[in-house]
Amino acid sequence: MKKYKYKAVNLYGKKFNGIFLAENEKDLREQLAKQNLYLVSSRVASDKSPNAFFSATGKVTVDELSTFCRQFAIMLNSGTSIVDTLEILRSQAFSGFFKKTLDMVYEDVKAGLLLSEALNKHKKIFPDFFRSMVRVGEISGALDNVMVSVADYFESDSKMRAAIKSAMIYPIILIIMAIGIIVLLVVFVIPTFIDAFESIDVEMPQLTLTLYAISQWLTANWMMLVLILVVLIVLWMLFLRSTKGRYLWDKFKFHMPLVGGFIKNTISSRFCRSFSLLVSSGMDIVDAMDEVSVVLGNAYVAEQFKKATEDVRQGMTLTMALDSYKLFPTMLVQMISIGERTGELENVLGKSTSFFEAQAERSISSVTSVIQPVILLIIGGAVGLLFYAVYSPMLQIMNTL
Repeated sequence: MKKYKYKAVNLYGKKFNGIFLAENEKDLREQLAKQNLYLVSSRVASDKSPNAFFSATGKVTVDELSTFCRQFAIMLNSGTSIVDTLEILRSQAFSGFFKKTLDMVYEDVKAGLLLSEALNKHKKIFPDFFRSMVRVGEISGALDNVMVSVADYFESDSKMRAAIKSAMIYPIILIIMAIGIIVLLVVFVIPTFIDAFESIDVEMPQLTLTLYAISQWLTANWMMLVLILVVLIVLWMLFLRSTKGRYLWDKFKFHMPLVGGFIKNTISSRFCRSFSLLVSSGMDIVDAMDEVSVVLGNAYVAEQFKKATEDVRQGMTLTMALDSYKLFPTMLVQMISIGERTGELENVLGKSTSFFEAQAERSISSVTSVIQPVILLIIGGAVGLLFYAVYSPMLQIMNTL
């Protein structure tokens, strides 16, 4: 069936605009006639998502999704229909990109589609996990409760991302400062001192001459360096966008010292929250595993997790499948084993979520507590070396005098 935008009038000449699903224009005319409406004009409506060119990410933000889910659940609990809820929400203080998307979802639901079917038309905008949860809520008849749970999930995930960004700000500032200081000394300070020393015919140490040669080369070829840097950044971004590149980079991070521990704890907390949410909503374990793989946030882990899913589908227990691929901490696998034995898997994982979130936060602190002294040590060493190269000729002059 096609989606038509139409203009119609009733017996009293009152005009109506709307969207309707019909096989063709003849079918549309007949359907409207049953409602005492007479078709004036119609055209096939586009199902394409709104243009994301002016959007920062081309997706709805986590905060917007969380707010949307929370407000959606509140209105459903109050007895508001899904169509009326969407009509109210599309006028809320969301981004223009999200509002345009909600307009299209509203029109589709109003025309007769399920909410999950309407969301599936915008797969690049709404995450797979979110669309799956909406479908589960519709099937189970508990869409309002599912929406509350999804809002909690997105809020927790947003806090975790904010904690990561906050923890990495100081190390990044230190790195930028280090690069700035080194460039300033090599490009501007050292040449000035070298010119002064040459004018008074002072023999300079080899370190100073080497740094001076580097300074001259950087000054003469800085445009080429900038071009090379831009090319490398573009190539790196293309590499990460490729399936193979993202897989290799995520695998490298997963096995890195310090960073690997943080990634494992973060993935564990996401798995616990999302998997328990799906299972408690009535989804089968294998189907839940299929859906969870898209929210783990690591291509390597997701690929291995899919293999574990196939093992469970073939009859292996969840505990054995996860233990064989070593994707999660031993403690989590043991908790899953207890949950399977007692039949309380969703409750066990739900209670484990906060523990692994706390572990992830501790891992962030551990990583930054190691990175910061290392960066400071590198800065101190580099600046000290540069100052020695500059002042050693001055010491020679003072000793000569």
